Amino acid sequence: MKQTKKNSVSHLAVFVALLWLLASAEVASAQIKVNIVHPGAVGAAAVPLPIAHEQGFFAKHGIQTKLVFRPGAGTARLTEDDPFGYIGAPFALQQAVRGTKLKILASVTTGRLSNHLVARSDIRKPEELRGKRFGVLGLGTGIWINTVLALEHLGLDPKRDNISILEVGNLPQMAQALEAGRIDAAVLSPAQSSQLKQKDFTVLLDLYQANLYGPQNAVAVTESYLRQYPDVVEKVVAAMVESLAFSLSPKNKSTVLKTIMKEFNISEPAAAEEGFQQFFHTVNRKPYPTVDRLKNMQRVMALHDPEMLKLKVEDVIEDRFVRKLDESGVIDRLYSTYGVK
Repeated sequence: MKQTKKNSVSHLAVFVALLWLLASAEVASAQIKVNIVHPGAVGAAAVPLPIAHEQGFFAKHGIQTKLVFRPGAGTARLTEDDPFGYIGAPFALQQAVRGTKLKILASVTTGRLSNHLVARSDIRKPEELRGKRFGVLGLGTGIWINTVLALEHLGLDPKRDNISILEVGNLPQMAQALEAGRIDAAVLSPAQSSQLKQKDFTVLLDLYQANLYGPQNAVAVTESYLRQYPDVVEKVVAAMVESLAFSLSPKNKSTVLKTIMKEFNISEPAAAEEGFQQFFHTVNRKPYPTVDRLKNMQRVMALHDPEMLKLKVEDVIEDRFVRKLDESGVIDRLYSTYGVK
């Protein structure tokens, strides 16, 4: 009798476990699958995307995300298979001018630059940059724009001063190229410059102290996907906004620091702290896309590609999802919940 009862209990436990597994499988299959393309660590604003993914904010809204890493210049393109992009606003404008019908949904950063211009140890003055090699992700992209703005601020002109701008890769790849001597200077994150400064590299300019404004990071989507699945688009934007609140919360700082170290391939805690401060001071807490900032990017990009001036910036902005979250009080409640002042 005892054995029969024991078997019954055992069978019940197995039955319950099977039900749980089936329910879990059903929930997983019910989740909407979306691909989000991104170029990796091209600035401190890269942080909210892996945070949203790893902390389950997309899953919270019923979305199963696949982050598709496209490291090369011009590779993080929005397509039918990859309808979402977490990319620099300049690259979004580039795609739009070349025929990709897309909308910028949110701008995660204010556009105020906080990068540092870092050069080899033997380069101690801005004028010594003449004839030297700079690394960027790609011509016309955000890091290229930051580089042009930094040089302008220092009174330098790439053409006049024979400065070569080479496509190297994202920020970790640029830092590696600088250490290896393949380039002479680059505009890097404060986290990286802090680490390189310890190795006697020269920090020639703090772009934040120079009060320069450049590219914003953008959440973008194809127009066709937006038309078909506006509810999914709304959920993606909501997840990204919650990621911002989470990332700015004092109690989550250690998690954000670990993410910075991983994304930027750095090992020094002090350098990670520099990266966190960059993120903290440039994040756009209510991430409305900004027409004026985008037009300024368009102006700089036109130096490389005059076709950019044909684009009407207002046509690529769709801020209704951020506006809904803002006007309904959701954004303020999120920051309050996470203890962000």
